[in-house]
Amino acid sequence: MNKPKAYFFPLRPQPRKRGKLRLSSKLRSIQLIITLTFTAVTVLIAVIVSFMLYNKFAATAEKNANMNMQQIIEQVNYNLELYVKGMGSIFETAEKQITASPSIDSSLLGERMDTLMSSREDLVSVAVFTPKGKYVVGTPGQNMRLNTQLQSQSWFTSAIKSSEISYSAPHIQNLFKGRYTWVVSISKMIEYKENGLTKTGVLLIDFNFRTIDQLSRQVKLGNRGYAYILDRQGNIVYHPQQQLIYAGLKYENVEPVLAYEYRSYLDESTGEKRFITVRTLAQTGWKIVGVAYYDEIVTTKRDLNHFLIWFLGFVILGVIVLSIFLSWLIASPIRKLERTVKLVGEGDLNTPIDVSGAYEVEQLSRRFNMMLQRIRQLMDQIIYEQETKRKGELEVLQSQINPHFLYNTLNSVIRLAERGKTDEVVTMIQSLSKFFRISLSKGKNMITMQEELDHIRHYLVIQSFRFKNKFRYEIKAQDEVLTYQTIKLILQPIVENALYHGIEMMPDEGLITITAELQEGMIVIRISDNGLGMNQETLKTILSGGKTSSGSGVGVRNVNERIGLVYGREYGLTFESEIEEGTTVTVIFPAVRAQEGPEEGKEESVQ
Repeated sequence: MNKPKAYFFPLRPQPRKRGKLRLSSKLRSIQLIITLTFTAVTVLIAVIVSFMLYNKFAATAEKNANMNMQQIIEQVNYNLELYVKGMGSIFETAEKQITASPSIDSSLLGERMDTLMSSREDLVSVAVFTPKGKYVVGTPGQNMRLNTQLQSQSWFTSAIKSSEISYSAPHIQNLFKGRYTWVVSISKMIEYKENGLTKTGVLLIDFNFRTIDQLSRQVKLGNRGYAYILDRQGNIVYHPQQQLIYAGLKYENVEPVLAYEYRSYLDESTGEKRFITVRTLAQTGWKIVGVAYYDEIVTTKRDLNHFLIWFLGFVILGVIVLSIFLSWLIASPIRKLERTVKLVGEGDLNTPIDVSGAYEVEQLSRRFNMMLQRIRQLMDQIIYEQETKRKGELEVLQSQINPHFLYNTLNSVIRLAERGKTDEVVTMIQSLSKFFRISLSKGKNMITMQEELDHIRHYLVIQSFRFKNKFRYEIKAQDEVLTYQTIKLILQPIVENALYHGIEMMPDEGLITITAELQEGMIVIRISDNGLGMNQETLKTILSGGKTSSGSGVGVRNVNERIGLVYGREYGLTFESEIEEGTTVTVIFPAVRAQEGPEEGKEESVQ
């Protein structure tokens, strides 16, 4: 035999299970939206501004570096021009003194030449030579070296060929014994008097190259930049790495330099990017060339780039922290409001909303509180109206049940009287009288368990006559249960349902058993029959108060509703039923003594 299936009456609607928030819902949270939007906008603006600043600063740095190099070269050019002009002035002074002297070998001219030599520390020598290279006069007076090949030296040939002052490239002066000085020579053809005759010769003045070297060596164009000097022919007058050039270890692309008097350009002939600035000395035709390495300028740009990257990183981090804080500040009261609304949606209407924050949120919470208060008022009103309506419906139903039962019972009494069964008629009338006496109960809705069991006993007595002893019944109750109170007329609809739906159609004798016990402060009443039983669909129809194929189950439904109205929705009826095995109905409600129960004649509302 299969174990009977138990079908339980649903006492209250089951709450929905709350599922996890979907990822899409989290992505649509106001805090995340504010954080991402604020961060994205701020970072975008910061990136755009940083990019513009970088380009502007990089271009400015490059322009300033180029301008700074040009200014340095201009200053060197200016200093060298002053120095060369000073050299020219010395040469002109010497020329005038020699030309004006009545005799080249006069002692007065010698004194003047010595005075001129002592006026400048960079003067190395002053001398006059014949066009054939013979020494005429000079200071300081020293002996000439032999085999000097004077006529082939550049300063001598330049003076012979041109009537202008000639400036030589730096060279070692080896004309006089005991002297090997690095000099720049200035020469020119002049006229002088000797023994009353006017003769032509070459005036030579040597200037120590140390001064030009010092002026040029002081030029610093960055860490690696430098300046060098070329003459008109492209020969190097000065270079800070001159030895490397002579050794072939360093190369300077001088062709573009010689093509321009004044220019700045970018040179890549050596494999490295270099800014070249060219300036030309007017007196000598020398070209001062400044060289600055592009990677040093790029270093400034790279430093700026690193700074902007760190700056952007700190800005982004600060923006994220600030946006999270601001979004939390904005979203926190809204989330609090949302949690409260969720509690209200779950049925907790006693949760007030006290949300502070933005003006709009405060107004929303205030309006929501007003709406919640109005909802509570309306719900209380609806509950009161529904309970009043249900009580009225139950009373109307009860008034309908009693005449119906009375009509059937009187018909049975008439048939028994017609047959002359007076004893049975008396028994039925007595049971009917006691049945209605308990049903009336002076208008009370709450009676004792003793009275309720007596009421169902009289009902069964009457029904046993009507059903011609088709069933037996047993009523068992603990003595302590009899003094507790109960809602009246809760057993009669259940027993009636057992008779009409379970036993009436049975071929065998039926049995109805009623037990009442006290269990853990609860009254537990079980009504069992060995009838036909019910399937799940029929049971659900009866419990819902619907119409069945064999009749109406509205009485059972109303019993459950009455118990729920008085004691609460957690109490009421449960069913266990199996086809061909029978049905057991269990009634459970709190054990309350008569003096502790609700007021007589008044049912309590649901707590």
